[in-house]
Amino acid sequence: MRLLSVLIALFGLVAPAAAQSEKSSTEVHGVVELFTSQGCSSCPAADALLGTIADRPNILAMSFSVDYWDYLGWRDTLASHKFTKRQRAYAKARGDGQVYTPQIVVNGATHVVGSELPAIETALRKTRAKAGAWIPLNVHADSDSLRIECGGVASKTASGPQPSATVWLVTMSRKVDIAITRGENAGKMLTYHNVVREFTPVGMWSGEPLSIRLDKQTIGQSGGADLFAVVLQQGHAGPIIGAAMLPTK
Repeated sequence: MRLLSVLIALFGLVAPAAAQSEKSSTEVHGVVELFTSQGCSSCPAADALLGTIADRPNILAMSFSVDYWDYLGWRDTLASHKFTKRQRAYAKARGDGQVYTPQIVVNGATHVVGSELPAIETALRKTRAKAGAWIPLNVHADSDSLRIECGGVASKTASGPQPSATVWLVTMSRKVDIAITRGENAGKMLTYHNVVREFTPVGMWSGEPLSIRLDKQTIGQSGGADLFAVVLQQGHAGPIIGAAMLPTK
């Protein structure tokens, strides 16, 4: 069943007592999104680099496979047009129109070439410094449900713009090996890390502490997903201000 069919229950600040089998997420302090393609000869180096970044406990690294290189002779088996639209939305929001592979978007705010680690490191530092407060975000899971908890901002003013962000639930596969038989990467066995399967809005945050409870039976884990992540993002494709990650197994 698709994630859009999840049953969402919003409740106050008091969460139910944790079950003995409950698992809790690792809070992260930076988000890296790689837009890649199996038909892109420049992408394997970036795909491998994302694997090393994904090993860092405080970074959420995600791989989004796009479909606009499929005409080159190999149809990307992990691609979704939704991910292409997300990459284009970022380019529109930034105003630079830059859409390419391998492209990494850092904290929803800036982009760099996906195989250039120094540029990624610099972008992580600069975007965090510019973004200001990072909203505490946690995910808890037991056998029946997934619970997302978002912190609040310290203060809000009646006259200024009110904080607002979308809570996105992400399901990913930690590692996927693909044998490429045609196109620019023909003959290669490529490994993809933290492959995004679904990226779905499950709630809105308005600056106040928020809890969201999801029935795990309705979430689904398509494509062998074994990681959950939650991202708090301003606007349609704006700055990311909070994130957390939780293994599903």
